Amino acid sequence: MIKNENVEGEPAYDETYRRGPVVMRGPMIPKDNTYANLLAPEDSTDWLHTDPWRVLRIQAEFVDGFGALAELGPAVTIFGSARTPKTDPLYKAARAVGRKIAQRGVAVITGGGPGVMEAANRGAASANGKSVGLGIELPHEQGLNKYVNLGMDFRYFFVRKTMFVKYSSGAIVFPGGFGTLDEMFEVLTLVQTHKVKRMPLVLVGTEYWQGLFDWLNGPVMSTGMISPLDPDLVHITDDLNEAVDIALSGLM
Repeated sequence: MIKNENVEGEPAYDETYRRGPVVMRGPMIPKDNTYANLLAPEDSTDWLHTDPWRVLRIQAEFVDGFGALAELGPAVTIFGSARTPKTDPLYKAARAVGRKIAQRGVAVITGGGPGVMEAANRGAASANGKSVGLGIELPHEQGLNKYVNLGMDFRYFFVRKTMFVKYSSGAIVFPGGFGTLDEMFEVLTLVQTHKVKRMPLVLVGTEYWQGLFDWLNGPVMSTGMISPLDPDLVHITDDLNEAVDIALSGLM
């Protein structure tokens, strides 16, 4: 019979490291492991700007946006310039359109900035309606206007544009610059390629917009660069009531 002997200096492993089903103790524990890396102080924040981390930020922004707007209900988006002053007739027109839409029980969504966006939010708020502002984080922007009662700032333009399209049944476009044109052509592209449901697009201001669409329907279409625009998709008008009715027709 073999007698067990106590051997002095026998190692006792108190610390255990697990990697899935594998158990490691003592000298077998890796010095560089996930937990150590997580708790170690960071001398550099370069990792914050790597693509995997960026993907997580993008995902989080989508989740936040979907969560904020999931129960919004029917809505119409109003696009337009941030540079339109309060003295401009277009400001008054956008304010009237925002109010008319809210009075129909429909939410108004804008980019949340000044100018036309502020006017539309102001009109919606004056009718005690849902006045949504989807802002963008830019160094020179002032933030959401004071007439927004549900707002969110986005880091990424493409996430923000997804929210405009996903939660709107129609869009009204007032005169604007590159940002407005980008948003308008985004909607046109998605509808023309059948990536989104029917979404009426109304352009307010015949004098401002007609030249652009004459060009699209002329040389651009005649050279085969685009397919004919659906006449039921794009409307140009100076009549605010007509603009609202057409935009709301997407709810039917």
